[in-house]
Amino acid sequence: MQFIFKRIKGIIIALSGMFFLLKNEDSIKVQSFFFLLFIGLGYYFEITKNEWIIHIILIGFILSVEALNTVAEKICDIINPKYDSRIKLIKDISAGAVSFAVISSLIVLVIIYCPYFSDLLNNT
Repeated sequence: MQFIFKRIKGIIIALSGMFFLLKNEDSIKVQSFFFLLFIGLGYYFEITKNEWIIHIILIGFILSVEALNTVAEKICDIINPKYDSRIKLIKDISAGAVSFAVISSLIVLVIIYCPYFSDLLNNT
């Protein structure tokens, strides 16, 4: 029984972290806005089930990498709140990881949506 309570507590802690990010991190807020935009496009174009699955995976991928970037930045700020070129490099690399996630996801979304926009333009 204690195992179940520990798992429930772990889920509550994880949800608390998710809501903290959504409420306090501007980058997460901006990305969430774009996710809502793409969700709207998905409904508009009536994308396939597999395309929805890809959307969900990409959203989770980007938000997860962004969350890890936030963790790296906060740890760096605790370790050394003053400017340090080594800390800057760590933060830059962490932000670069987010860029890899976003760029690769955008390429996938372009591949998904090009046919839909092409059909829309050809039918008008």
